[in-house]
Amino acid sequence: MGTLGVDTEAVGSDVYHSLGLKGLGKGVAKVPRVLSLVSSLFDKSVQRNEMLLEATQIKDAVTIFHGLRAPTLGIRQYIDRIFKYSGCSPSCFIVANIYVDRFLQCTELHLTSLNVHRLLITTVMLAAKFNDDAFFNNAYYAKVGGVSTAELNRLEMKFLFAIDFRLQVSVETFGRYCLHLEKESAEGQQIERPIQACGIKEGWSNKDESTCAPTIAR
Repeated sequence: MGTLGVDTEAVGSDVYHSLGLKGLGKGVAKVPRVLSLVSSLFDKSVQRNEMLLEATQIKDAVTIFHGLRAPTLGIRQYIDRIFKYSGCSPSCFIVANIYVDRFLQCTELHLTSLNVHRLLITTVMLAAKFNDDAFFNNAYYAKVGGVSTAELNRLEMKFLFAIDFRLQVSVETFGRYCLHLEKESAEGQQIERPIQACGIKEGWSNKDESTCAPTIAR
């Protein structure tokens, strides 16, 4: 399946160029702007959710996406790492954003520092599988993401069943998310996400960017 096409009539071509979704191929050296915008969006959502959760003392169910403690590797660094080593198309990060929103809506979970990394590696992997012409196997994505292959397999299946295997993204939805990101950048606004709590934490190794992250210590 080819990379999700860009409808220049529905959304201005300049928006896609600005985000780095057009004119960049797979494995390009230039870092597309979409990475910083998506990471900023997730960062703000996590910070907002955790501040409100702390204030309200809300407790939430723990899922397999939750770690024992927050990873030391930041969201931006983690997204940059995934892009660098996975070689996926920049549009995969828009699609991953859409997938995360679908998951949160279906499960009523909350995006926090405890689950955001596992949700990211799972959704980017699924986006690459569904939209890109070429992609790696789960074992490779697991090394990039810092989890074991067995764990990533479980995360993938849990995620797919949670969203009822709804991986198709329409051009209209894709364009709408691109416009939201551009608006976020231009006006300092952000896409609202469900506020969710979290329970236990698990560590995420922050190794040198030049090598794949090892499996998370239990």
